[in-house]
Amino acid sequence: MKRIAAIQMVSTPDVDTNIASARRLVAEAARQGAELVLLPEYWPILGMHENDKLAAAEQLGRGPIQDAMATLARELGIWLIGGTLPLAAPVPGKVLNTLLVYDPGGRAVARYDKIHLFGFTRGEESYNESRTIAAGSEVRTLETPFGRVGLSVCYDLRFPELYRAMGACSLIVVPSAFTYTTGKAHWEILLRARAIENQCYVLAAAQGGVHPNRRRTWGHSMLVDPWGEVKAVLPEGEGVVVGEFDLEHIDAVRGNLPALRHRIL
Repeated sequence: MKRIAAIQMVSTPDVDTNIASARRLVAEAARQGAELVLLPEYWPILGMHENDKLAAAEQLGRGPIQDAMATLARELGIWLIGGTLPLAAPVPGKVLNTLLVYDPGGRAVARYDKIHLFGFTRGEESYNESRTIAAGSEVRTLETPFGRVGLSVCYDLRFPELYRAMGACSLIVVPSAFTYTTGKAHWEILLRARAIENQCYVLAAAQGGVHPNRRRTWGHSMLVDPWGEVKAVLPEGEGVVVGEFDLEHIDAVRGNLPALRHRIL
């Protein structure tokens, strides 16, 4: 049995401030025994304006955000799944919303560029990620001591076909920055559904609070087990969610209810 953790943040427009917060929170997760730690979407920067992340974009393999994640993974001896950061995109005026995974030696061993781009309008609340983000196109998984880990980001959660394309995962990660409105309505339901459908653990790290740009994110970072039970959750504010990860529990659930083997389509 292993321990895994999700970090919840209320990120600011200042990269250095966010890096300092992430260092403190990830270290706390490691102190509590977590061997794998997940950061939330947009953890290095949630700007005052949507274009702010363009100025903070890094080239793959270099930059203060990537250096901080590599150093954390190496110094703490953990698997660090780095939420998302803005990477330079081949499309002018846009970035890639990229998840990078670091092994305990601090090496970047996997990359996933968010495929599904969020768009939502309700009254005065409006978001359109496609204005500043270029979409990824490839499904990504990673073989680890925790089994196969499926990589996804936020809005991906609404598209179950993505998770089916990953194959049999033992863990799915969902770094997110769900809005308060959509999170209150659908966040927990969708996370539990993905866990039940795929009979695996789902670890979700969220932004959770009111940010300097006045955006309010839903929070509720959580760990869901393969039976769909929420094992740990943090409603709001920055902090750490730590829980047990048990490969034998996955096997038991799949053995008792072999739904994955019963699939026809």
